[in-house]
Amino acid sequence: MSPYSIILNSPALLCPLAGILGLMVGSFLNVVIYRLPIMMQRGWKQECQEFLELPISEESIATFNLALPGSHCPACNAEITALQNIPVLSYLLLKGKCANCQTSISIRYPLLEALTGLLSIIVAYQLGGQIETLFALILTWVLIALSGIDFDHQLLPDNITLPVLWLGLLLSLFNIFTDPISSITGAIVGYLFLWTIYQLFKLFTGKEGMGYGDFKLLALFGAWLGWQYLPLIILLSSLMGAIVGTAMIIFVQRDKNIPIPFGPYLAIAGWIALLWGEKINTLYLTSVGLI
Repeated sequence: MSPYSIILNSPALLCPLAGILGLMVGSFLNVVIYRLPIMMQRGWKQECQEFLELPISEESIATFNLALPGSHCPACNAEITALQNIPVLSYLLLKGKCANCQTSISIRYPLLEALTGLLSIIVAYQLGGQIETLFALILTWVLIALSGIDFDHQLLPDNITLPVLWLGLLLSLFNIFTDPISSITGAIVGYLFLWTIYQLFKLFTGKEGMGYGDFKLLALFGAWLGWQYLPLIILLSSLMGAIVGTAMIIFVQRDKNIPIPFGPYLAIAGWIALLWGEKINTLYLTSVGLI
């Protein structure tokens, strides 16, 4: 048996490897969550300047992407070396401060790295050594990035959501997670369901209850998992949103007029459906006597 097969068939080896990979990916996701919205804003600004025939600002054309400029301290601009960028461990060794200027580093960075590692371990443990595990890991990492961006900016970028939606449709051709008919139907129904809710809410209240990114995210889950899982995802995300939103208004005194991003709740519900959706659906159908 090859070393590759041994790893795939041994949870004791597969799960730690998935966790280590998740830690490294989590470090990159911190970069994506911070930089991608800035890149998008600069791109929009440049497009507006070009359309209005205004001079292009230096900020708009300066090199700024997911790779460049290199990681640096925002306070003193000191370069962050590879040894200072080891997921979680570097934060602990540096005691949460910049090695150069001693400015505090947000604990959010190691927490997101640790979360990505933990969720990667859960995916590997739950699905084991099969091809679905690889794609489930990819989807998990994408959902973490989308949730972080939506939490910060109330934005679910199309340049993340749409390619992953298409990937779900492509996977269905090989019956990975679901079949093509269920996938296509799920993508259509997922989008149209929230779009319809949005239009009705706007008609009766004159307000926009959610963004178009939420429609596309639910369509993504429909494409990956099939239309059969959409009721579960909608129910779980709505329930979590209502509970968390109410708690924030009561205990944190959050203004109820300030919008709360719905994307993270959809992401959590979709991730639960990805790993345990079949068991939950079966349990429900059994409880109501349908199977």
